[in-house]
Amino acid sequence: MKTNSAIFFLLLAAIMPVFEGCVRCVHYSTKETVTVSEVFKTGLPDRDIYEWRIYTLADENAELDNFYKDVLIPAYNRQGVSVGAFTTFKPDEKAEKQRYYLFVYPDINTFYKVQNAIWKDETFNRESKRFFEYSAQKPVYSNYESFLCEAFERVPHLLKPAADRTLFEFRLYQSPNAEANQRKIKMFNVEEINLFDKTGVNSVCYGKVLAGSQMPSLIYLIWHRSEETRTAAWNTFVNHEDWKRMKALPEYANTVTNIKVALLAPLSYSQY
Repeated sequence: MKTNSAIFFLLLAAIMPVFEGCVRCVHYSTKETVTVSEVFKTGLPDRDIYEWRIYTLADENAELDNFYKDVLIPAYNRQGVSVGAFTTFKPDEKAEKQRYYLFVYPDINTFYKVQNAIWKDETFNRESKRFFEYSAQKPVYSNYESFLCEAFERVPHLLKPAADRTLFEFRLYQSPNAEANQRKIKMFNVEEINLFDKTGVNSVCYGKVLAGSQMPSLIYLIWHRSEETRTAAWNTFVNHEDWKRMKALPEYANTVTNIKVALLAPLSYSQY
């Protein structure tokens, strides 16, 4: 039986590279249910997983902010996940009110585990009850978009911004197809992020979008001390000889068809 078990797992490892928990099997010798990655080292890269949640608020009350600040973020912290919380920088009075949340998971295994563990957290279930009962009768948001991202090779882990940051910049680049998306990510990994470092564009995180409402795409977040430093940094970047050279290279041609930019301010309870 042990020989059959070994053969089975070798075949399974050869044909099914998996994430933690995505595939489960029963170990023959113990009859115990285990994940494939508990048996094999799958060679997953050491990179953060980012989950963006972008809410469109239904009203002006603070219910969502209070829920995140007092209940949801502490629950995620107990699972080893930190959360950035942002609102629109200098919002237009007529524009839709939004909240941007960035969940930072140390790996894909943690992302998977937290989706189940959060609902087994007795403290979370007790403290979230009021919010869920209230918002079921009076929704506090009309919708939220979600983007799941894998960190870039060049910046595999989030870079914490300076304490005096006042302005963040969320940027989503959509590509015409998957191959163009790969070339744009290569451009960032090989050249563009290096130039950001030289020109005062301060990196926080970069991610290839694995699942989201706009595909194929990538999302990155940068920070600035002020609007003035943002303008100065971008002016330096776009006028730099390295940028003029790299954007003219055929290998990076036609990689982006749409760009979304949102200027954000950190909320008082943001962990970034």
